[in-house]
Amino acid sequence: MNRGARALFFPALVAALTFSFLIHLGLWQLHRLEEKEALIARVQTRISLPAQELPAKEEWKNISPADYEYRHVRITGRFRQSSEAFIYSRAPEGLGREPGYFVLTPFDLASGGVILIDRGFISNQDRRDVAHQSAPTELIELAGHLQAPQGRNMFTPVDEAEKLIWYTRDPNAIASALHLAEAAPFIFLLDGPSGLGDKRPRPVSIVPKIVNNHLAYAFTWFSLAVALIIIFGLFARERLRRGYEEI
Repeated sequence: MNRGARALFFPALVAALTFSFLIHLGLWQLHRLEEKEALIARVQTRISLPAQELPAKEEWKNISPADYEYRHVRITGRFRQSSEAFIYSRAPEGLGREPGYFVLTPFDLASGGVILIDRGFISNQDRRDVAHQSAPTELIELAGHLQAPQGRNMFTPVDEAEKLIWYTRDPNAIASALHLAEAAPFIFLLDGPSGLGDKRPRPVSIVPKIVNNHLAYAFTWFSLAVALIIIFGLFARERLRRGYEEI
């Protein structure tokens, strides 16, 4: 074995490990692609299905977000206007630039229990004037979609429960602050304004924007792996050439 060949052992080992790592990342992205495409298909299917009955109160503690999120359901009951919660948010697309709040109002279900209804978005300046005016108190049937609790991260502000202001949709925490017994662990987002009057908060689209860039990421990792092989091949050829010249 000439000097050039011996000198290639460590670079070849590093290149092999790096190549293996890049291929692993590419395959992982393909796996995430399959998961994301399945999620998008599930969401689109649930959103487009006719409204079904809300799961019974006895089932709430045993169902997971994967089982109910974006499920299209109908409910019957009465709004409870004694208390409301406000989820601070920037304005949704098409509703101006001023930040504001999503209004969550408790809804006593005719079948038992209570669920938080996301009635839509109001700007900051309209909060005091709009929120309590528009929810009817008579028995009413509504159609909408179920939403899972939102997660928090290190940048999420601390909720201001004493002011009835939250920064994530956390139905359990909100229900506790509003002293709601037998509250659902999910939130109900209205389909639209029908039956709730013109002054209600403005509804938003239920369709989520699910980012799916995993195929592009997989292509990037595989391309880097191929580039690594080409670069190492050129490097090895030059080292071997020099080694033979020195013999």
